[in-house]
Amino acid sequence: MTDPITARVREALGAEAVGQDTNGRPRVAPESSEDLARVMGLAHAEGWKVRIEGRATWCAVDVPADLVISTSALDCVVNVAPQDLVTTVEAGATFGTIQHRLAEDRVWLACDPPGRAQRSIGSVLATGTAGPLRHRFGPVRDLLLGVTFVTGDGRVIRPGGTVVKNVAGYDLSKLVAGSFGAFGIITELHLRLRAIPEVDRTLLARGSRDSLTLAGRDLSAAAIDAVALELFSPAMGADPEWVLAVRLMGEIEGVEAEAARTAATAALPWTTLAPEQANALWHGASHAAHAGSVTLRLGVLVDGLDDTLDLLADHLDIGLVSAGAGSGSIRWTGEATVERLMTFRRAAAGREIPVTLERGPWSVRQGFGHFGLYREGVSALVGRLRDSFDPGHVLLVPLDAAP
Repeated sequence: MTDPITARVREALGAEAVGQDTNGRPRVAPESSEDLARVMGLAHAEGWKVRIEGRATWCAVDVPADLVISTSALDCVVNVAPQDLVTTVEAGATFGTIQHRLAEDRVWLACDPPGRAQRSIGSVLATGTAGPLRHRFGPVRDLLLGVTFVTGDGRVIRPGGTVVKNVAGYDLSKLVAGSFGAFGIITELHLRLRAIPEVDRTLLARGSRDSLTLAGRDLSAAAIDAVALELFSPAMGADPEWVLAVRLMGEIEGVEAEAARTAATAALPWTTLAPEQANALWHGASHAAHAGSVTLRLGVLVDGLDDTLDLLADHLDIGLVSAGAGSGSIRWTGEATVERLMTFRRAAAGREIPVTLERGPWSVRQGFGHFGLYREGVSALVGRLRDSFDPGHVLLVPLDAAP
């Protein structure tokens, strides 16, 4: 017997529109923003709770929702304009597919999010999960020129534009970057591109953690022109020691000059990795975020990197850690209960260190919240935004901890 939700969605989108997820819940993969808007309008009217799935490659698919929305059918690279360094893609297109298509025109997305090859670009933007390339190119939101998303009550919103230079004023498109889908479901993105560099070189140094964080600060102070300056724990770098990796991109003369400056600035035993070794290092670090069920993102000042890593070691562990030696951002992956995570977040809050839950099972997301406690006044603002874009609280996205 067909359940009522499946029957209603089939009435709206057709008999073949609804399937089931691995937990037996109704699952729909709309093929357009308009189809998604019809489904979300129904969910709002009927009071259904909705889980956003993307391509189900990042977070666990264990949210107890009435209806699952997948963006897997929204998988087109709509347009590439290499002369303008912009592209338009649908949210369900995988990161690897997009980069492969862009390479045909000698351009790329300057972004390396964890788990990147099979993740949907919508997931990358919604969770704000940038990798080591954030050192030069900034967070994921800096790639975004415009976006289309569907609100919790079925409205299609199209803020931003398709060109690098756009109108001044509040950029609503940035609201969805890092919001974990709390304000709506992304369907299409307009993104900034860069030309593929002539040379891509990685230098690597091994040693004690403190010596490498000091070297990272020295390299930052010297303004070494690196696209990534990343510190890896032994488990993350698949090495017996801590590793500091410096990634240089550009024309050959510039890269060689910066490599020489790196060696002169930080007196460490530097090794230039062969291309296949460099690919293995960055690829392995990217996929290590899936080696544990919980992934946290911390934002610290560079001078506080050592103290924050000590805090992690005291309250969680120092297993899988990747840290921006020049940006201060830290990503930790491992296993932890909500209670341990709460204790760590309280300790971090005492030092004004924000802790974001990037991924985890539903019990952790619900009990811990993606952002946890907000600063005074912020919680009310976020609440008003959610009421505006999802007045029925249809979307199951726990930004703060459960009361």
